[in-house]
Order: sequence, then structure tokens, then C-alpha cells
Amino acid sequence: MVDAMESPAARKGEVIFALATGAGRAAIAIMRASGPGAQEVLAGLCSGRLPLPRQASLRALRHEGEHLDDAMVLWLPGPRSYTGEDGFELHLHAGPAVIDRVALALTALGARPAEAGEFTRRAVQAGRLDLLQAEAIGDLVEAESESQRQQALAQADGALSRLYEGWSERLKILLAHQEALIDFPDEDLPDSVEQMLANTLDDLRAALRAHLADKRGEIVRRGLTVVIAGAPNVGKSSLLNHLAGYDAAIVTHRAGTTRDVIAIDWLFHGVRLRLVDTAGLRETEDEIEAEGIKRAMFHVEHADLVLHVMAGEAEMPLRPDALLVSNKIDLQPAIEGSLGLSVHTGEGMQAFEAALAERIKGLTAGVGAPLTRARHRAGIEEALLYLDQARNASWPEVRGEALRLAMRALGRLTGQVDVESLLDVIFGQFCIGK
Repeated sequence: MVDAMESPAARKGEVIFALATGAGRAAIAIMRASGPGAQEVLAGLCSGRLPLPRQASLRALRHEGEHLDDAMVLWLPGPRSYTGEDGFELHLHAGPAVIDRVALALTALGARPAEAGEFTRRAVQAGRLDLLQAEAIGDLVEAESESQRQQALAQADGALSRLYEGWSERLKILLAHQEALIDFPDEDLPDSVEQMLANTLDDLRAALRAHLADKRGEIVRRGLTVVIAGAPNVGKSSLLNHLAGYDAAIVTHRAGTTRDVIAIDWLFHGVRLRLVDTAGLRETEDEIEAEGIKRAMFHVEHADLVLHVMAGEAEMPLRPDALLVSNKIDLQPAIEGSLGLSVHTGEGMQAFEAALAERIKGLTAGVGAPLTRARHRAGIEEALLYLDQARNASWPEVRGEALRLAMRALGRLTGQVDVESLLDVIFGQFCIGK
């Protein structure tokens, strides 16, 4: 019997199966399986008659003389499969009773239910994907917005992997030259070798710093936080309700109605936003309102974008990068340097939404492959630390060791070295069947 605490890595010789389609009423449910012995398991369901590789074929599924279902069957022999192993798909009628009975038959034939992310984990272990691409597959499954979909697809296609591998190749060349300086100290090597080392190190350090400074990938993946802030009774909650399309926040003429943070999710121009309405900012002796204002300032400080709403009187911007909005222009002129609108009449809303879309595009769009996870950021920071040590090293041997450690940090990001301890963490976040 397999120990319940064994990791998927220790059990990878087994045939695994899982439902690849979601729960809920549907016409078809896809059951996928993978692993050595998949051919025998499929033959047991198909009375020994396997379809031709990668050609869909209608088969009557049977087990111990019982007719289970009439299903479309795909036989996917390795290594030309998602996992690199032999595998198959069963396109079943999606009734829960059908799915459960086929699962019982698969178990009786020697297969076992897959754990979270186990298919993709096997693909990584077989060299079909690297860790960055595997993480992107998880992001693609979870994508809710167009920007998330596009970013995940680019990373799954290897955009980020190619960037990091390119840096690793440059480091490999650097290390080769550094080894030459160590191994042949008495040779008359040209000064240009040492200068080349310094210049390339400086270029790489600048590239890694720029990569760390680019927050686009992390913002797109988690969604953009947009905070609506300003004095009481300037129309912050009314603006939130207008953008949301429903009454998410209470609106009254009484100042200080909103005392806590109200947040909603909103898809805007293909970007997932978290819209946050906050308490009106003013001096107050009310203990509850004061706590609301404290929370409001915390969200202003940590927001990706602040909409500073005013009405009638100009104020100092809450942040230098805040988008200034003058509400109630049906009652008084817009403040100079701000976007004028009236939530009540709709005047100026089209121009406001266009300006908001442009600001969001500036925070999320761009060229190149941005990092998307805290794991990537930590790995690049570690590599940069070793590059800094290499640049400042007085001894060639110390510089060489620092370069090797920088290469190792980059290698862990793609999964080239020392990643077994990461696999449980990464694939434990996946859904079953992926």
C-alpha cells in the first residue's frame, strides 16, 4: 500500500486520472489519464480495441461485462503528450452517475485519482515544461480578464523563460572568462577581458534592476487596486456605484456615511480591478469615523491608482500620481487641472472613463516579459545580490563563486536546478485535473 504521506514524485510510476472539465450541468465531461500502464487501463475499458494514436474514436466503455457509457476516446502515447507519458482522454456523457461509475472502473483497473497539479508536475519532470511555464498554465486556468489571459499565454509560451535563460547564458560566458583569469594568472591576458567582465556585469545588474522595478506582471496577475478617496460628501460612493452598475455603497446627503472600506471587483477594458471606496477624509472626534479614516489612508498609500475626488474646492493631491476628479460640475465649475464630471447627470463620465483607461493601460501594458509572482521577485533579488558581490569582489575566486551562485538562483526560477522542494508548494495551488 502507498503511504498516504508520499509525495507525487515518489508515485509518478502510477497511472493517474482526473476530470478535466468543471463541475456543473453540461453535455460532455472529459476524463484524462496519464502514466506507464495507461495503455493496459484503456484496453481494459475498450475490450482490448484501442483507437489509433491521436484520432478520436467512438467506443463502448465496459468493465466486468457492464456497459458504462458510449464515449469518444483519444489514445495519446508518449512522449508526444502533455505529460510526456502514455495517456488517454475519455469524452463522457456528463451525468454524475456516469462519471462516478467510470472513475470506479479506472480505480479497479489499477489507476488512482490525481492530486492537485499532478499532470503538470509530471510534464515538468519530463522536461515538457519548465517551472515558469507550469506556473503560467495555472494562471491561465485562473484568468478572469483579457490582460491576465494574454500575460499567462505569453509566459506559457516561454517569454519569461527565454529572458531568464538569456541572462544565464551571458553569465555562463562571463564565468568562462573569469575561470580563464583564475586558471592562467601568469598569462598575459589582455586588459580588455577584465574590462569586458566589468561592463557585462554592469549591464546585467541594470537589466535585473529594471526587471524588479517593473510591477506590471504582478499587478495584472492579482488585479489592479483602484482607491476612491477624498473629503466627505464629494460623491465617492456615488462614483463607485456608477462604475459598478449597481448600489454597492450607501449614498446619503449626510457627511461621513461611509465609515469602513467597501470593495468590489470590476472588469474594465480587459483588466481586473479592485475598486475600493473609503471613508471621507476630515478631522473628527468620532472614534468609529476616525478608524475608518485611518483605514482609508492605509489603502491610499498601498493603492496602484488613487482617484482623488473633490467637489468645489481645490485640495492638495493625496498622492503625486493620483488622478484628480471634480464631481458635481452640474452645480459648480470643475477645479483646474482635474477631470470634471457629474455622477448625477452623467456629464463628463465618458471623458473620465477614457482617462481612467489610459492610466490603467500605463500601469499594465508594455513590452517585454514582466515577472508575475513573489517567487520570481525573490529569485531575481537573490541573483542581483550575487552579481553585486561579484562586481565588488577583489579576488577572482570570490567573483567566480558569486557568478556561479547567481546562475544557480536563475536556474531555480526555471527549474533547471534544485527545485524538488518547490514542487509541492507550486503544484499544490493547482486545480485537480491540471
